[in-house]
Amino acid sequence: MKEGRTLIVVRTESQETASVACGILDRLGLGIQGRTPLTMQTATRQIGNVAIVDVSGRITLGEGNIMLREIVRELVEKGNNKILLNLHDVGYVDSSGVGELVKTYTTVRNQGGQLKLLNPSKRVSDLLQVTRLASAFDIQADEASAIQSFTRPEGSRAVA
Repeated sequence: MKEGRTLIVVRTESQETASVACGILDRLGLGIQGRTPLTMQTATRQIGNVAIVDVSGRITLGEGNIMLREIVRELVEKGNNKILLNLHDVGYVDSSGVGELVKTYTTVRNQGGQLKLLNPSKRVSDLLQVTRLASAFDIQADEASAIQSFTRPEGSRAVA
């Protein structure tokens, strides 16, 4: 399994079952490396006219995807049409989380705004590549160039 790309999903309401499953995957070297918080956490800040949402933890079915949807909805309702999602500390995104990223992007675009991704973690970056969504999102490597990119005409990207 380590040579190819494999996704193992364990869905349970039981914390005990989840812990046992994670332990087995970790012993096999297939678990999520490092400590990833079980729930998604966010902090929102403003630099100029760009709203930056620092996201950490997991963007997953239930709390994570709903929280992301609500934060972006509130920002758009308050007139923030330039949104930067900092995904550097996101350790895991499930299929619902990927769907929510796409929906969030579409919602912002439909309101005349721009949504960009900032410095996704290796795991999230790999996921975006595998799903071929990396070409759909404007992904920026660092905060300064990401903020500056909002002033460039849409469709033009900085050369990395």
